[in-house]
Amino acid sequence: MARPRQPSLSEGKTLPQDIVAYTDGGSRGNPGPGGAGVVLADPSGAIRFAKGYYLGQTTNNAAEYTAFIKALEAARRLGADAIELVTDSQLLAKQVQGEYAVRSPGIRPLYDKVKSLLAEFACWKVTHVRRSQNKQADKLVNKAIDAGRDVDGLATSSNRPPICLGVLISGSGRTMMNLLERIKQGELNARIGLVISSRSDVPGVEKARAAGLQLCIIRRKDFPDIESFSQRLTEELTKAGVDLVVQAGWLCLWRIPEVFKNKVMNIHPALLPSFGGKGMYGIHVHQAVLAAGCKVSGCTVHFCTDQYDSGPIIIQRTCPVLDDDTPQTLAGRVFEQECIAYPEAIELFAAGRLVVEGNRVKVRPVEILV
Repeated sequence: MARPRQPSLSEGKTLPQDIVAYTDGGSRGNPGPGGAGVVLADPSGAIRFAKGYYLGQTTNNAAEYTAFIKALEAARRLGADAIELVTDSQLLAKQVQGEYAVRSPGIRPLYDKVKSLLAEFACWKVTHVRRSQNKQADKLVNKAIDAGRDVDGLATSSNRPPICLGVLISGSGRTMMNLLERIKQGELNARIGLVISSRSDVPGVEKARAAGLQLCIIRRKDFPDIESFSQRLTEELTKAGVDLVVQAGWLCLWRIPEVFKNKVMNIHPALLPSFGGKGMYGIHVHQAVLAAGCKVSGCTVHFCTDQYDSGPIIIQRTCPVLDDDTPQTLAGRVFEQECIAYPEAIELFAAGRLVVEGNRVKVRPVEILV
């Protein structure tokens, strides 16, 4: 992994699976009011996550450990496989690397939690830096303590109302439930205003009802042509005040009106433009990937057009294809990446950071508040 440096505000297209985490923690009084600061960046220095946490009464050492825990948890949620933890606490760095023993009974549970989280990564390292090389995390600590609450470090996530999603389903609804869970966890600034199912007897319908979501059944076979079917979809989505339509296992073609141009997303369980088009859905995609002998697969989030699996690509994430994979095991590994990629693409849209130029999607640079 790259040697840590102060992160820049440059911007890549997707979140890589390696992360550099700048962390800091402190208290005013030791013990006293404390906070933890976390800034996650990719190896190029592009910031992907920044947050300050208010911890109440705590000690400096406990706050430093809490910052590590918050950073590790955030990195795993973002799909990182490898992480470099950067801290200006020499004691913390040496303890986590096993050079100093942890003797404080109050710190031991935090230490054990850090070691447990580190075991979830393929590889990790801890780097000690001077405080001057850790300014952004330090500022987030003070910002959280001053506010007496957790604070977002990214300008794009501050004081922004949640966008309204219209979710289209045709099957199990597991993608819909993943989005709903991310919303509940505060990781996706959105709300689901309407769920439309193209079938009345699929598990996703019952899941939507159980979650208390507004549900509408619109079956293609109940309409004489694609135009009238599409018109009904548009009417319901417009009536619900939907800002963004997300296809979540949706299997029907619909004519997307101009009002929803670049406002309809789909996620495909392969790396488009390969293994896309009519008939390429679900397990059929993974069967085709294995039959082709691919060594890598993944998922693609893209804006939709009136053709199957076409439109400007927003995010792609990859995973390996193993020698002993079946279509089912590969599908499970790809879905893990889908659960990361779709919320990220939606959040980028909600933050106004996606710019479509022709058939390319560019991501506006992120701004940090500290």
